[in-house]
Amino acid sequence: MKNLASMEQFEELRDGGKTIFMFSANWCPDCRVIEPILPEVEANHSEFTFIHIDRDQFIDICQQLDVYGIPSFIAFENGKELGRFVSKDRKTQEEIEEFINGLK
Repeated sequence: MKNLASMEQFEELRDGGKTIFMFSANWCPDCRVIEPILPEVEANHSEFTFIHIDRDQFIDICQQLDVYGIPSFIAFENGKELGRFVSKDRKTQEEIEEFINGLK
């Protein structure tokens, strides 16, 4: 999963194509727990571009999108929000896959 580099990149990815943004932080234990499963989730849903957003580095984006709990996921297609899986709760691979499958 690629890391977000700038606000401009966020806007480009949000507005062009199908993108899922994953919000997390280095200090978040629940974020570390799901890291090993993310490559498989990405492989299972290749129609989406997956982008990691560091919550501490891009707090403005988090505030703009009302992301106050991590890990969280928000999906966009051509600038339109398709869905969100936003909470402070630990997430399982099954829950993440169910969220993504529900976007289609």
